[in-house]
Amino acid sequence: MNSEPLLRLGLAMWSQTQWKQSLYGDTPISVRLEKYAQIFNTVEGNTTFYALPKLATAMNWRDAVPDNFKFTFKLPKQITHDLQLQNSQSDLNHFFKVMNPLIEKTALWKIQLPAKFGPSSLPVLEDFLQQLPAHLHFGVEVRHQAFFSKGEAEKALNRLLIEHQCNRIIMDSRPLFAAVPNNSVLIDAQQKKPNVPVHPIATADQPVVRFIGQLDEEVNSVFFQKWCHKLAQWINEGKQPLVFIHTPDNVYAPELAVRLNEMLRATVGLNELPKINLIEQPFNHPNQLDLLL
Repeated sequence: MNSEPLLRLGLAMWSQTQWKQSLYGDTPISVRLEKYAQIFNTVEGNTTFYALPKLATAMNWRDAVPDNFKFTFKLPKQITHDLQLQNSQSDLNHFFKVMNPLIEKTALWKIQLPAKFGPSSLPVLEDFLQQLPAHLHFGVEVRHQAFFSKGEAEKALNRLLIEHQCNRIIMDSRPLFAAVPNNSVLIDAQQKKPNVPVHPIATADQPVVRFIGQLDEEVNSVFFQKWCHKLAQWINEGKQPLVFIHTPDNVYAPELAVRLNEMLRATVGLNELPKINLIEQPFNHPNQLDLLL
């Protein structure tokens, strides 16, 4: 299928050792991206936050996926966190030069900002958005609490993003923080992931949802039910949402994505991905039983 999908659904990465139990079996590491792209139609490319790929690697990623598959990639930490978007034009130019082979197969470039990037920094964000290539699509993820208060700071942020047709990235960590932190995996995840309110606003045409679930399927399903209808609403408005599924250690993420895919089919009739047949039941790793509410 080469037509543009109504919705893109994927995971936080395309390779995880434990996914041999659910997605890959004996598939060699070198062709896991190709296998992943036969199942999902997008992925979060978080590796670029820490380091840029070599040109040959970028070309291999491009060639491993079909035309209807789209990556997302984070802008480097050097730009977003170290420089906090200031005096970063040369770094930005270098980033897109390195990533040039992947531009045609990238749906969205993600700007993840640190929690200290607050309302007083909005003029910096505005200047930065004006420097970005106009033909590309971007999303901004904020973590400062003022941007979740429904006050003037949040209104100003949303107006800015709408003006520049930049998507606001939505983090839904409610299932994660609904779980009792009774093991090291959950404790670590709750310490690292932001616990912010969910404001499902679409400031541009590709709203992004990052969903951090847990292993209690009933808890996940409550939130999935609401997201199914919000995603359908956005699609009816002519938008193309992107949804990325996480779990505390991402071991269970493929199974959770299957669950959402099934619910989208059942509740709103979305049939964007093929029937996903996992190799076996959810992988029972040592922490799994402890994660249940």
